[in-house]
Amino acid sequence: MSKAFVKEDGDSGEEIGGAPAPLPAGKNYITPAGFARLQAEKKQLLEVERPEVVKTVAWAAALGDRSENADYIYGKRRLREIDRRVRFLIKRLESAEIVRSSGRDTDQVFFGARVRVRGVAGERSVCIVGIDEVDPAKGDVSWVSPMARALLKAREGDVVRLRTPAGEAELEILEVDYP
Repeated sequence: MSKAFVKEDGDSGEEIGGAPAPLPAGKNYITPAGFARLQAEKKQLLEVERPEVVKTVAWAAALGDRSENADYIYGKRRLREIDRRVRFLIKRLESAEIVRSSGRDTDQVFFGARVRVRGVAGERSVCIVGIDEVDPAKGDVSWVSPMARALLKAREGDVVRLRTPAGEAELEILEVDYP
């Protein structure tokens, strides 16, 4: 039987961290800071975490019976997770298009802009970033998100319509800044 149809021992078959976000039209726009963050994560995985796990697995394998050796079983699983994440990061970094937007002198909203808006829920600030940089706690939204799509190409003082599950909402753009 082909190995493609055989489930490895201890392999749940589920991706850790979920499936990668699909790239719209093949574009993977990213800020320089986001690109550096992904590179640093890849370096950390390859130069620090993976060698430590390899040592643990080698030590556990030397003990003998691998079928009931938790260090060996979980070490091998962690190696697969690390390798999967590294492959993902390599693909994302290869397809990345770095967009440098700092110091732009315009009141129009483009990729990389920090936008202060006022809506029904009050004022909030969002930064339009790449898919791999999204952090709702910091106000970083993907350039393909409904909010970013509503804001893109609008100017300070404009009122834009945002479609939400609860209905349409109006957002007034108070300030546009390029950090």
